[in-house]
Amino acid sequence: MGLVERRIGLLFAVFLGMILLAGARAGWLGVVKADSLKSAAATQQKSDLVVPARRGTITDVNGTELAVSQPAQTIAATPYLIKDPAVAAARLAKVLRKPQEGILKKLVRRDTGFVYVARGVPARRAERADHLGIEGLQFIPEYSRDYPRDWMASQLLGNVGTEGHGLSGLEYKFDRQLRGQDGERKLVRDALGDTIELREIKRSVPGEQVRLTLDATIQDHTEEVLDKVGEQWQPKGATALVMDPNDGSILALANWPRVNANRLYEAPDYAMTNRATGATYEPGSTFKAFTVAGALEDHKVTPQTPFNLPPVLQVADRTITDSHARGWETLSVAGILKVSSNVGAALIGRTLGARRFDQWVRKFGFGKPTGVDLPGEESGILLDYADYSGSTAGNMAMGQGLAVTPMQMAAGYSAIANGGILREPHIVDSVGGRKEPIPAGHRVISEGTASQVRTMLEGVLGPGGTATGAAIDGYELGGKTGTAEKPDPNGGYSKDKFVASFVGFAPARKPRLLVAVMVDEPKGDIYGGTVAGPAFKDITSFALTNLRIAPG
Repeated sequence: MGLVERRIGLLFAVFLGMILLAGARAGWLGVVKADSLKSAAATQQKSDLVVPARRGTITDVNGTELAVSQPAQTIAATPYLIKDPAVAAARLAKVLRKPQEGILKKLVRRDTGFVYVARGVPARRAERADHLGIEGLQFIPEYSRDYPRDWMASQLLGNVGTEGHGLSGLEYKFDRQLRGQDGERKLVRDALGDTIELREIKRSVPGEQVRLTLDATIQDHTEEVLDKVGEQWQPKGATALVMDPNDGSILALANWPRVNANRLYEAPDYAMTNRATGATYEPGSTFKAFTVAGALEDHKVTPQTPFNLPPVLQVADRTITDSHARGWETLSVAGILKVSSNVGAALIGRTLGARRFDQWVRKFGFGKPTGVDLPGEESGILLDYADYSGSTAGNMAMGQGLAVTPMQMAAGYSAIANGGILREPHIVDSVGGRKEPIPAGHRVISEGTASQVRTMLEGVLGPGGTATGAAIDGYELGGKTGTAEKPDPNGGYSKDKFVASFVGFAPARKPRLLVAVMVDEPKGDIYGGTVAGPAFKDITSFALTNLRIAPG
């Protein structure tokens, strides 16, 4: 009995010791470590979930969707919970259609407890990945940005980053309105990890819809025309604008080379530029219309004023000639514009004087952004008057010695087309259903001067003009060709690099459409009348029919 009692006593002592130790440990945890443990328990059992807001849709003027947000998932992983990374990577790669090696590199990491496996995974594909039942994966709801028309207006629309913020184009310009406000939910799990409560703390607010003035049908055709230009002339780049000159609304804005908005990573950097606002060029002869408009408005000339044109005109240190050799010739102002005489334009500019000519250039909006509701607009290049040389005004009168954007040219010609009002172009019709105000604009020339210039520009497309190939049967059109040598980085002008352009409007008497085409470094031909003129005709003819604009 003594031995048994001793053993019972020893066991009792051991149990008593364990109870005392457990009590001490409980006291330590309950008193000393209570706060930190409580916090840890809450962290393990409760979590705050971000509920992403759905980004607003971008549509054309008729409601055609150009940019939408689709439900998606971000798939993340806790690497140390993945039991067999190689097998998991192989299974995920098949479902996600991503390289197995890349996924495996993420799953075998041991320097972090969280890695992104894939972001913006379409909902159905993410659901299939979830059904694989791989322990250690997390599925985080979000939205992916999709461009249903793929190639359409991609440089204009821009793109959205992985964090849901606009990075370029309209996505960037109107990011605040499109993005909306994320919501928040509180998730509570039990000790086994099962959800026992999901409570909404803050409701998400979807982004606002941005409706454009763009017409998807006209945009699509304009891009097809530029594709043909690219195929035929193999230029460095090209752009085309279609506007309503009366209110400045943009109906189409196309760039070549085209870019697939859903696969931006495949496009070279230079193709991502919206050339309408981000590229500058010397306008060449298309600028002569502004030289003539200023001289008419200041009553220095009339359309019938004759000029005796020498074969060569010396202007300070610059020799000015026309594109084709000729002898002495007398032409009216209308004739000078019709045949695009460089010498004639310089002489018309001379009637204004350098200072007044400079004022007219700036009055038409050159040397500063137009104010169009697009990001990254260039100001162009225009010398300060104090920096003029003796030949600057003569060069500028015929479109050399300054740089402009296609948007600036379209805005300036719109003032001629609409009766003398220069206004900011715009491409956004409404945001969140609220109409954007149409820019009021301001008068730069009288209605009479604008009408005279329009009439003279009709001659450019008529017999003997520089753009007879741009005429459209049944319609009176006005416009101007441009063939500009590109500046040589080493000084002077290139002998083999040119910009071919055409800006015109229809119908000529009461214009409702303005179309501008710019082709950078075409190969095989260089002239605005043969390179850009036919593109203008094709785009304008389609738009007139599509909008049911009758000859006027």
